[in-house]
Amino acid sequence: MPPSTLKALFYSLICALLFGSAFPAIKSVYAHWKNQGLEITIFSIWLFAGVRFIIAGTGLLCAAKQPLKDLQITPWRLIALFTLGQTLLQYIFFYLGVYVSSGSLAAILAGSGSFWWMILAPIIIKTPWPRTAQWIAVTFGFIGVTITVYSPGSGATNPLLGAILILLSTLFGSIGIIIFSKIKPTMGSKAASGFALLLGGIALFLIGSPAIPEISQLFDSKIITLTLWLAFVSAVGFALWNHLSTIYPVSLLSSYRFLIPLCGVIESLLILKSESPGLGLFIGGPIVLISIYLAQKSQKSTP
Repeated sequence: MPPSTLKALFYSLICALLFGSAFPAIKSVYAHWKNQGLEITIFSIWLFAGVRFIIAGTGLLCAAKQPLKDLQITPWRLIALFTLGQTLLQYIFFYLGVYVSSGSLAAILAGSGSFWWMILAPIIIKTPWPRTAQWIAVTFGFIGVTITVYSPGSGATNPLLGAILILLSTLFGSIGIIIFSKIKPTMGSKAASGFALLLGGIALFLIGSPAIPEISQLFDSKIITLTLWLAFVSAVGFALWNHLSTIYPVSLLSSYRFLIPLCGVIESLLILKSESPGLGLFIGGPIVLISIYLAQKSQKSTP
């Protein structure tokens, strides 16, 4: 394995461990609110998400080299679309999906972004259409998701709804990644991620504003700590992943995306005491992970 490939794998693993930790962290927030007797609403969920991304986006913009200069030369339409895909729409659905599903189930389903990429990239940026082998991998992935959702194990209150919400989340997240390919010639990865997280975070905060009267109860010391960790995950994870996409071929990085659901499942099962894997997760989970890997491997070998 060439040194450059090893380095890409190493940094991709860091991203996967960071993103994977978000699943148990968010579930821990919901569990803490429940234990405190607080009513969990869609507005409190989105308010929490908004605070996280405002902090993450602000931190990234402070670390970026020339965000204002990049902003002046980058079309606002692309920034708006990137914000809409990567942050606002992705996490409107994601936070709700994690709430009604288990952390491990959400982590498995988060890998569906690879399938969306295969389908959407040819339409949006005119990459080659998937080959027969890739479509077969997608089909097996769908079968694996169906099995997993049918019996995900403890911790999921509504696995079917959770699956739909997470799949919608990964759909918009994949669109955001594709749009970033049009932004990166004029804007650095830190600035682009920073603006998307900050603007999307503000939008989520405003959408969740009906929960502002309860903000002092929602954000006690434990939730503040978890929010700061999740903000760190967003800032470092998105900036590093987007930066890697400017150095390494997308085909190479896409073959490492399966590490994210893998790390998410392992971290959720290790950290969350309320979760245990069901038969569906044991059978369907590996099918999903293998299908993701095969789909990306065949994509990498496409001439």
